[in-house]
Amino acid sequence: MRVVLAEKPSVAREIAAVLGATARRDGHLEGAGYQVTWALGHLATLKEPEDYDPALKRWTLETLPFVPDRFGLKLLGDKGAGQQFAVIKRLLRAADEVVCATDAGREGELIFRYIQELAGATGKPARRLWLNSLTEAAIRDAFRRMRPLSDYDPLYAAARCRSQADWVVGLNATRFYTVRHRDAGGLLWSVGRVQTPVLALVVRRDDEIRGFKPEPFWELLTLYRKATFKFTGDRFTKEADALAALDRVRGRPFVVTGVDRKGERDLPPQLFDLTELQRDMNRRRGLSADATLKAAQALYEAKLITYPRTDSRYLTSDLKGQIPGILEALRPLQPEAVGRLNLNALAFTGRIIDDAKVRDHHAIIPTGKGPVDLPPAQRAVFDAVVTRLIACFYPACAKEVTTVSGESNGVPFRARGVRVLEPGWTVLYPAREEDRKADEQTLPEFRPGETGPHEPSVKKGETTPPKAYTEATLLGAMETAGRLVDDEQLKEALKEKGLGTPATRAAIIETLLARGYIAREGKAVVSTDAGRYLVALVRDRGLKSPELTGEWEARLREIERGHLDPAAFMADIVGYTRGIVCGTEGDAVDESRLGDCPRCGRPVIEGTRGFGCSGWKDGCPFVLWKEYKGARLEIGHARELLQRRVLFRPPAFEGSAGVILTLSDAGAVLEVRTPQAPPPRPAEGSKAPPAKARPRKPAARREPASGEAAGHRRDTAAADTSVSGDRTGETKEGGLGPCPLCGAAVVEQERTYGCSGWRGGCKFAIWKTVAGKKLSVRTAQTLLRRGQSPLLKGFKSKAGKSFDARLKLENGAVRFEFDS
Repeated sequence: MRVVLAEKPSVAREIAAVLGATARRDGHLEGAGYQVTWALGHLATLKEPEDYDPALKRWTLETLPFVPDRFGLKLLGDKGAGQQFAVIKRLLRAADEVVCATDAGREGELIFRYIQELAGATGKPARRLWLNSLTEAAIRDAFRRMRPLSDYDPLYAAARCRSQADWVVGLNATRFYTVRHRDAGGLLWSVGRVQTPVLALVVRRDDEIRGFKPEPFWELLTLYRKATFKFTGDRFTKEADALAALDRVRGRPFVVTGVDRKGERDLPPQLFDLTELQRDMNRRRGLSADATLKAAQALYEAKLITYPRTDSRYLTSDLKGQIPGILEALRPLQPEAVGRLNLNALAFTGRIIDDAKVRDHHAIIPTGKGPVDLPPAQRAVFDAVVTRLIACFYPACAKEVTTVSGESNGVPFRARGVRVLEPGWTVLYPAREEDRKADEQTLPEFRPGETGPHEPSVKKGETTPPKAYTEATLLGAMETAGRLVDDEQLKEALKEKGLGTPATRAAIIETLLARGYIAREGKAVVSTDAGRYLVALVRDRGLKSPELTGEWEARLREIERGHLDPAAFMADIVGYTRGIVCGTEGDAVDESRLGDCPRCGRPVIEGTRGFGCSGWKDGCPFVLWKEYKGARLEIGHARELLQRRVLFRPPAFEGSAGVILTLSDAGAVLEVRTPQAPPPRPAEGSKAPPAKARPRKPAARREPASGEAAGHRRDTAAADTSVSGDRTGETKEGGLGPCPLCGAAVVEQERTYGCSGWRGGCKFAIWKTVAGKKLSVRTAQTLLRRGQSPLLKGFKSKAGKSFDARLKLENGAVRFEFDS
């Protein structure tokens, strides 16, 4: 008997149907010599410290760092998980051969191997099923190409090292900072190998924005033949200089000195990997990374797209023969777009096909199967994947870029214009206003030597701060470990050293949101008081360094390829953790010096009114003024702020109660308020010191009036999130259906069916009682999955009259729809 273990019930059903295992049994399907069973995501996890020694249940500095001699496994505490594991254990132990059919990647490998070890079935003959799609043809092909499980031992080694490294760093750092900083409100401070550098990225960007001081500038412009020309020199920093230049050209003729035309080609976009899909959906549709991943996973399980958790934007050469058939099958969905392609002569360029750049899974593409009644988030993701496959075979967008040079009384000007000659792939993507470049305009025909009157002017402006992260730009920063990169080839090279993996980045963002360290403000992702305070607490620079964390990820990739010893990696992780707990955190301030300039790194010296950079003669403007909001910063305050970048006990000034001071990389002194509400508590059994702050009261609730079918979410019953550090893993999905606003699961609450993403700012809810009528769970499920309910009877108007209506979802709001 062969036992096939899939990661989820839905995948197990698809595999069983292809194998002919159709007989239902307790926790598995059986037939044709196969038993197909399933996990529920992660069933096994690493033991907690108190599982090794009950005394470690108490958090103390003396017990740190704690690293077990040998990591043990335990079953997750969920009752359903225990029942399913008992089935899996019985089947694996009785099997003649085992087939690993969990998700084909690092995390899926970990899920299977942990279950196999905990079940005591590691000695069984085993092979690996590697699926890129859940279509019948793909499943049959994957079974023909199965390889021995041992071929994937390096992949498991990387997965195990990732899991253990996150446990070691997250657990020890979380306990260390929580216990050491009991005076910071008695709060639990959750620290992780990946989540803390990501948080530091957001805090650093917010510090740049908060500390930014706008500076005025003036631009010299002129209007000639309805085209705007700009002075080619630098912007003026003094208004008098700008006005002097204006006086020089006013009343003088404008002369065109040159016209330069050149062609530009914008190549079609490449296929999606998961991170680029998440970024695109956030930019265009406002979907969160987590919502996009959940929608993509649902589409994969519905056989509509290929495996989504990929980091490649290329296809392998063996897929060339399948693409025309897939596009032909998609023709009814986008007949005009597909109709422009010659499916018998598709141009498979090196931007589409590259075997060397496909490691585990190829780019995300549709399978050719047509969708039926998709929820809004899934429909948006599916349409994006289909359009991208079509677009990559379209011709480039051809443009003519014209640069016109001119001058007036010796003052040089320039204008730039763009004319689209052949739209190419851009016809598939409607232009958005935010995509337009500020200097692009439609120019009339100019001839060198022509002259005429013009209208010069001076325009005042101000420098602007960097933009706050959105999920799209934060995902991009995570992919390149904080480096700002636009070049696609350089991005590809930096992928090896990114923060997290495509499969885990959404979970990292959601973890920071759930723990109250970041928040969504519209499309922006910003740090909270708790997040800024935590980054101020963490003095170990490595723990906040995106570059160092990216190096760890690159080493995990090397383990995955079999080029690095896992034991050496873990030894370095343990040494790194020991440095966090026993290293520089306790170092005293160096009394022999003030510190280094945060802007240029040169020594800071004391002056009459402040502490300034010794490189001031070379133009460094940094000064830490001795007077701050009516209080005086003494030399000891300056030392601590300059050397530690944080001052936990600043001198008293107006509004200083509960405030610490931090020093940004740009040299700005910023105030951070001590968080009032504690971050989420640790996992059950890992009790942190009791929090002093009281939890906030839930928001007031009210039932909607008969005229409103549903309002935004008001009941905010909180669910505890546990687990220290980065040990997020991938969890089984639940809920009544996807939220139409953000894609997160909608779950039943006391008075509503509300979005589980409420911590991240989503306010969607369906009231359980609408216009006097109670809505059942089934009605809510139908409304979420189909976008409208069947005809419902028994609503009551404000006047007390009964009426019948359907409920319909429109842009995240629930409306009445009446039959004519």
